[in-house]
Amino acid sequence: MNNDLFEDFNKVSSKEWKNLIQFDLKGKDYNQTLVWESLENIKVRPFYQDDQDNSPLAIPTNTSAFDIMQRIYVSDIPKSISKAKVVLEKGAQSLLFTIDNTELDAQKILERLPKENTYFFYFNFLELSYIEKLSSYAAKSNYKVHLVLNPLEQLQKDGNWYSNLESDFNVLNKALVLDDNINLGVNISIHQNAGATMVQQISYALAQISEYLHRVPVCKNTIYIETSVGSNYFFEIAKLRALRMLCDLVGKEFNANFEFKILAIPSKRNKTLYDYNVNMLRTTTESMSAILGGADYVSNLAYDAIYHKENEFSDRIARNQLLILKQESYFNAVNNPCQGAYYIEYLTSQLAQKALDHFKKIERNDGLITLLIQGIIQKEIVESSQKEQELFDDGKEVLLGTNKYPNENDFMSNDLELYPFVKQNPRKTLIIPIIEKRLAQEVEKKRLDLEKQSNN
Repeated sequence: MNNDLFEDFNKVSSKEWKNLIQFDLKGKDYNQTLVWESLENIKVRPFYQDDQDNSPLAIPTNTSAFDIMQRIYVSDIPKSISKAKVVLEKGAQSLLFTIDNTELDAQKILERLPKENTYFFYFNFLELSYIEKLSSYAAKSNYKVHLVLNPLEQLQKDGNWYSNLESDFNVLNKALVLDDNINLGVNISIHQNAGATMVQQISYALAQISEYLHRVPVCKNTIYIETSVGSNYFFEIAKLRALRMLCDLVGKEFNANFEFKILAIPSKRNKTLYDYNVNMLRTTTESMSAILGGADYVSNLAYDAIYHKENEFSDRIARNQLLILKQESYFNAVNNPCQGAYYIEYLTSQLAQKALDHFKKIERNDGLITLLIQGIIQKEIVESSQKEQELFDDGKEVLLGTNKYPNENDFMSNDLELYPFVKQNPRKTLIIPIIEKRLAQEVEKKRLDLEKQSNN
């Protein structure tokens, strides 16, 4: 008996498929009817197969080992300890703490937590003595800890360094040689949430890595790359694969002895205030893209995060979405599940090539920091954001419940615990900061104004 069933069928070439499709179109133009172009200038065809140069790429992803991560913003030590214990009991595998200021002693949090889990620390400051103390305690006490330092994120989000370029990198270099648990961070979530294309996001990640490798003589530890994932399902899978492939390439070019890990979280850009339950559907598919794309750590975004303070109910929903994907949908059953999928391999190759070209352009123009100071990076992101905004405003990019099928009886003005829009804070900065902005913001402002008028 012949076990190879495919040998019983004649192979059909892509040319033959295209001819058949053209016949079915009955005179309509194939390219105009079935081929569309993404914001990344990638032409997407209606079908893909193995004779279209979509050979599998060597991108090792350890999908079966991804961690469910919970993020905790620390403003109160006892409350953060209590929350950390609860979320670990409820299924989180790793925690990411954001420490706001040096008055908050992160060691007090760590010493109350179990040692079998992994803990990340982000800081809204750059203080060597603080970092050294926490790192030393974690090492002596055998905690699995990563203190992630990223002065380039501070520059891009705030518009200023913590102190200045020379001082920040001086502290960074001193910190990185203290211990293996002190790591460099790269953040491209800020670009995604501000409206950058996927090509731009990847190239900015490479440019940040390049800046660090040029300015940090000793870099032997893991670099953690944080990225936000949008709802363009297959493109986002390809984005993470292309990001990993190019980061490995840049590392080899620098002969650097370190590895890259990807931390993924759903985007805020497409989240909505009205019909907010749809946000759960968005974060589910975005988490799926993150896992299949090979993220090492995946944290979810609460469906009400843009207008509610942190609360137990929405945190539990967000965490359970990931638990269902991992434990009931078996998303951890196969490593590198997308390898050999013709469409995803094509998208990965296209994104990687375009991002590499853009990265080379940044390097030819003296690197990311120079272009940030000149405002060129910000201008690129604004232009991309405006293109996407126009598609949304014209109804070509759809957010259900907002610009398509809105529920006119949905009222939100009395439910706002947080201000859900861009906050204006005019001040003097070294560079123009990169500002996150949601697509639905202007529509929602108008609806809230109408609500207030009807209540008066």
